[in-house]
Amino acid sequence: MEQLIHDWGYIILFLYSFGGGFLALAVASVLSYTGELNIYITLVVAGVSNFIGDQFLFYLARTNKHMAKDILAKHRRKVAWAHLIMKRRGDAAIFLQKYIYGIKTMIPLAIGLTKYDGKRFMVLNAAAAAVWAVIVGSLSYSLGRVVINFAEDFKTYGIVLAIGIVAGIAYMFKRIERK
Repeated sequence: MEQLIHDWGYIILFLYSFGGGFLALAVASVLSYTGELNIYITLVVAGVSNFIGDQFLFYLARTNKHMAKDILAKHRRKVAWAHLIMKRRGDAAIFLQKYIYGIKTMIPLAIGLTKYDGKRFMVLNAAAAAVWAVIVGSLSYSLGRVVINFAEDFKTYGIVLAIGIVAGIAYMFKRIERK
């Protein structure tokens, strides 16, 4: 398992961070805490991949407006929320979108459809990706001990907890069936 993490950990982190990557960065940072990965490489890989992913979405919308509009048409509520954030926060929306699940892909697409300056987006996106990687990665790395201790406790009590959850769900479904 250790060799698998060393061989594929950064590649998996890169691919996952291309489309968001919050969870992958948190897991990779905890693995960095354990010594499986290097925290500095983890932060760089996640930040660069996140930057490239948002740039891809921006230029996809900029160069292929019909496709972007089709994608956005399926997510009207998210698009409305993204436009509201952009209207209220302006450039800060590029930073905020990194942390809000559900609109992470909508903001670069929506900005790409507007006349927003591409160079300005690139600079702000690079800064936002770097800040995002450092904040999420450093926080996850700092909480590494807590996560590892929880994982150790979960090994002991996890099976009992899993059985309890399954039993609770089964009980709820039986009650719903009776009604």
